Amino acid sequence: MQLLLIALSTLISEDLTCIAAGVLVAQRRLGFAQASMACLAGIFAGDVLLFLAGRFIGARALRWRLVTKFLSPQLVERGADWLQRRGLAVVILSRFTPGLRLPTYFAAGMLPTRFAAFASYFLIAAAVWTPLLVGATALFGEGFLSSLFAHHTEGLLAFVIVFATIAAAHQLVKPLLSHRGRRRARGFLMRKIRWEFWPMWAAYLPVVPYLLYLAVRHRSLTLFTAANPGIASGGFVGESKSRILRHLEDFAPSFALIPAGQTIAAPEFPVVLKPDVGERGSGVAVIRSGAEFDAYLRNAQTDTILQQYAGGLEFGVFYYRRPSESHGRVFSITQKVFPTVTGDGKRTLLDLILDDSRAVSMASAYERVSKRDLDDVPADGEEIQLVEIGSHCRGAVFLNGMHLLTPALESTIDQISQSHPGFYFGRFDIRTPSAEAFARGEGLSVIELNGVSAEATHIYDPSVSLYEAYRVLFEQWRLAFEIGAENRALGFAPMALSEFVTLVSGRSWGLIRILTPPKVIETP
Repeated sequence: MQLLLIALSTLISEDLTCIAAGVLVAQRRLGFAQASMACLAGIFAGDVLLFLAGRFIGARALRWRLVTKFLSPQLVERGADWLQRRGLAVVILSRFTPGLRLPTYFAAGMLPTRFAAFASYFLIAAAVWTPLLVGATALFGEGFLSSLFAHHTEGLLAFVIVFATIAAAHQLVKPLLSHRGRRRARGFLMRKIRWEFWPMWAAYLPVVPYLLYLAVRHRSLTLFTAANPGIASGGFVGESKSRILRHLEDFAPSFALIPAGQTIAAPEFPVVLKPDVGERGSGVAVIRSGAEFDAYLRNAQTDTILQQYAGGLEFGVFYYRRPSESHGRVFSITQKVFPTVTGDGKRTLLDLILDDSRAVSMASAYERVSKRDLDDVPADGEEIQLVEIGSHCRGAVFLNGMHLLTPALESTIDQISQSHPGFYFGRFDIRTPSAEAFARGEGLSVIELNGVSAEATHIYDPSVSLYEAYRVLFEQWRLAFEIGAENRALGFAPMALSEFVTLVSGRSWGLIRILTPPKVIETP
């Protein structure tokens, strides 16, 4: 009965119960092993109850509509993966840190983690903590331990902080002890130093004040949405790519729209599948087998475009035309290069990526999309293409291609542009058999057209300075507002601010769900 009462008392206060049990041991009224086991049983049971409370109460809360607006299933899954990988360290740290145990254990249950794994972590942490506290009380007396917990929590907290700092430093230094770790560290530093790898929000911070200036000058915060009256929101966000492509059918590969949840018979491969509404190349996949095709459509959460695969080189061509002018201009040309590594018969594919002076910066992206086992050792002289989607954030290299601009090319781009009613400003993604054919304006195949939120992507050329990049961005947005002003004068009203905010906020909450690439069963 005494041991049962000790175990139940831990559900009220673990520390005080352990101290009381230690006093009983010091007074020889209870054995150390008995006291420790009773406290351990109660503490472990309490930890499991916290986990189960998170599983049956917190997990349900994650499905509430209000919560899913802030925490998408993808974010929850990533949090669970992180906690699963670092579970033991997190549990031990929270066990020794006042105030962290309850939220940590509850969160572990709330997220989709493995119960068996965390139950073992709870048992290990409690098995370390309980004998220490019971034994210290029995050894030093209840007065010392009571005083420690009553008046010197700061000291215990300081000890935990120092311990956590040492552990964190070890985790930082440990990767540097291996070649792969040092190369990954180099890639991390390059992403921070070289502006082309900065996240979008960081790169655009200096542009925001200029956008506000343009909005005040033109007396409209959303005037740029009138730059392309023939595209929803001017092509800023949420536009249907299939609707745009229908106006360009004479210049684009054949395509079809597959509604979400539907499947069709497998076509002749290769083909391209991509979300009808998407951003920055997310969800785009080159499909080369029936298994990949079926898996993509089975997991697609939005309408999907099935597009004939167009081979050859890829270029991004940024174009603009003022409504008052009969002909437009090419503002930017980007040559998209799909990086490769060459085998030497010794190093694995992963090592080849990490040892490459540029590929190391995008190693994680290449690892995610690789259809080949990263531990394979390519033959000497074998060339492996790392990516086949012309998106910078997915690993393509962007180079300034303005040297390829010719009157013939500009004339062809102008002809293509004017085939889309209400289009004046944006970027074409084009496949072509060769650079020479591209310069002549021949054999151009438009695989996508992006509206007012598109970028003159030649600024991501490694040789382009940060100053030059911002000069181009400022000029690009000045043109967007000026073209929007001309269209407004012709009677095309920009989006109302409330409508624009609703559109952007709605897209933001659903962005991860919409843009997460469907899982594809990869084949060699």
